[in-house]
Amino acid sequence: MPLSPAPDAELNLTTEKMEKVAFILKTTAHPTRIAIVQLLASQESLSVSDLSEKLNVEQSLLSHHLSGMKLKGILSSHREGKNIYYALKMREVVDVIQCLAACTFL
Repeated sequence: MPLSPAPDAELNLTTEKMEKVAFILKTTAHPTRIAIVQLLASQESLSVSDLSEKLNVEQSLLSHHLSGMKLKGILSSHREGKNIYYALKMREVVDVIQCLAACTFL
């Protein structure tokens, strides 16, 4: 059965926009990934060890999430000595997460 919006809801979503939102939601659909986006939204970049410390997540698990998000184009990275720093590459991710955070049912 197709979804139909509420009578007073006007979504105005193009196919391109729906695909981009779906991509962002699929790529960030994990609490750790959302937390990474939240931290990087307010910082230019953070090292893996900084992220690990702030999120209280093991570096190996964090690296798994970071590499997947980088592969999908959500994050970028650069190396400085022994440290790898990550930054948000696709800033629209923050907008989608902020929209979800503003939902009244959450």
